Amino acid sequence: MTIDWSGIADRYGTPAYVYDGDGLVGNLRQLRAALHPRLEIFYSLKANPNRSVYELLRSAGAGAEVSSLAELRTALAVGTPPRDILFLGPGKSPEEIATAVDARIYAIVCESFGELDLIERCARERGVRQRVLLRINPAYSVTGSRLTMGGRPRQFGIDEAALADANNLGYRYQHTHIAGIQVYMGTRILDAEIVVKNTAYVLELADRVAAATGIPLEAVDIGGGMGVAYFDGEHDLGVTEMAEQLNALLDTFVSTHPDTRLIMESGRYLTARFGTYLMKVRYTKESMGERFAVTDGGTHHHMAAVGIGSFVKRNFPIELLDGDGDPAEAGPWNVTGPLCTPNDMVAKKVQLPPLHPGDLLGVHRSGAYGPTASPVFFLSHGYPAEVVVLDGRSFLVRARDTVDDLLSRQPEHNLGAHVQQ
Repeated sequence: MTIDWSGIADRYGTPAYVYDGDGLVGNLRQLRAALHPRLEIFYSLKANPNRSVYELLRSAGAGAEVSSLAELRTALAVGTPPRDILFLGPGKSPEEIATAVDARIYAIVCESFGELDLIERCARERGVRQRVLLRINPAYSVTGSRLTMGGRPRQFGIDEAALADANNLGYRYQHTHIAGIQVYMGTRILDAEIVVKNTAYVLELADRVAAATGIPLEAVDIGGGMGVAYFDGEHDLGVTEMAEQLNALLDTFVSTHPDTRLIMESGRYLTARFGTYLMKVRYTKESMGERFAVTDGGTHHHMAAVGIGSFVKRNFPIELLDGDGDPAEAGPWNVTGPLCTPNDMVAKKVQLPPLHPGDLLGVHRSGAYGPTASPVFFLSHGYPAEVVVLDGRSFLVRARDTVDDLLSRQPEHNLGAHVQQ
């Protein structure tokens, strides 16, 4: 889809996140068409909790996997049926659990025995029975994941070994209905065989846990972890190849578990490729033989661009979107933001045409873990604007924070008057 970047910048200002709404919907529809019809896709709002982004994904059939009160309220406000909501997270508060129970969501994914007791008390006080899926920290550790979530000592889930000693666990509670399991092995997986291998392990683990504990397998959440390529030398996950192997595996499981609900979570894969972080060049300069473009954006909005978790700084795909630079004259540029730290390096020695003040730069594949995973209040800048482009029209889906917005959160107490001279 062609986007009028200059028009977006003129209308909404920069920096801003711009999301391709048509791409979001089309991508989910393609994924749903490729995967087994019994496998439901739940969108992980943590990847991008913007209401309008989720609203588009919900319209294409996604359920909601939430991890906070704000995400839960977003899912409900969009009109998601409670049956299509899961609540995850290793440190849920009593308020979060109570709200989830009151909303009658499909399941709370429980990550410890202490949390299980809290859910039981909460449901008992309300005279209801709350469905729970147990998150299991498996003994098996995933390979091929950029971030491993299980198979090691983790705050996530209940150790597989601990469940072996929990005989008849499914019958111990009167107000908590333990109805299945959830396992999340790792994230940003780019190898189809790894996704299939992980899924095979989860399905086999589900049968073992059910046999050992008496838990009925009403639902099995296989996690997800499907990645997207960001850096040179990486390639996007082969969904067609993955689906061929995964669907055959699920066919076998469904034949022996015809009533089990199968769920896959996805956040990054559904949104990352359909977001661009739009910045305007404020200044260009040379320092000790290297060229710098100082922009109005920065890592306070896009911390992922710093390369957290990587020993080597690698650049997200970045492009000159609007300017007079000749691509034939491309050379290395350091693209920075306005922050008072040398770490505010959006791209290091990236090949770009000659840049000038006023040029627009776009960091592509930025639709997941953007401002919500970044220190947006560094230097009191606040959130950038967020815009969705759908069917050729642009919509402001989050207004940028103004100085007045930021200062209004700080009540005036005139504390200096209380200091003794």
